[in-house]
Amino acid sequence: MIGAELLRVEGLTKHYGARIGCADVSFDLREGEVLAIVGESGSGKSTLLNCLSAQLEPSAGTITYLRGDGAALDVYGMSEPARRMLQRTDWAFVYQDARDGLRMSVSAGGNIGERMMAVGNRHYGAIRAEASGWLERVEIGTDRIDDRPSAFSGGMRQRLQIARALATKPRLVFMDEPTGGLDVSVQARLLDMIRALVGQYNLAVILVTHDLAVARLLSHRMMVMTKGHVVEQGLTDQVLDDPQHAYTQQLVSSILQT
Repeated sequence: MIGAELLRVEGLTKHYGARIGCADVSFDLREGEVLAIVGESGSGKSTLLNCLSAQLEPSAGTITYLRGDGAALDVYGMSEPARRMLQRTDWAFVYQDARDGLRMSVSAGGNIGERMMAVGNRHYGAIRAEASGWLERVEIGTDRIDDRPSAFSGGMRQRLQIARALATKPRLVFMDEPTGGLDVSVQARLLDMIRALVGQYNLAVILVTHDLAVARLLSHRMMVMTKGHVVEQGLTDQVLDDPQHAYTQQLVSSILQT
């Protein structure tokens, strides 16, 4: 269910010397809304995602996060410890390579438990029970709770990373190509799971993907990027069914012809 405004982005820009990473990006995001950022490799979508998630400081622009209690936070005006706390509580990040979002030397249950402990949970029994519950939600057998992610398949690792990310019940989740590199059948299972969890927990999601089919399945709105610029944005079905910009038309056409 689409709710109140959650994130306000104004004029977000990132330069790498003379090269543009992203330029003058502005949009609002609401509770329960999924926004897809699409484009070819090198379009600037990953730079934009890293700036939005406060992992990369922009050259210009502002991000305002509206907390559940109504407080408006200037994300890049916050102290570094306050930003890190925001990333561990209200926000979460899902990486394309699950190894970037997991501690491979720690058990599956320990990965989820660490995230919970970062927000103050200390009771071992309660943490283990909650970790077990999250394994069930992402379709991993609870008998694997003490196994390390290195023993898991790629799809299982990605599902574990999602469980770890959602364990603190964030309001906003950033996803960077979450189905990238997975077999088609594994992708389909993962997408169904993501869509179910987004609906169940009314998550707001900013999703980066090059796959327009993934964007159509998961997102309400879409932004199309090329050369660091957003060239088209709107409701996902409208953008894909009636693209207005020549670059978007080219993207859609290339998918239809494959």
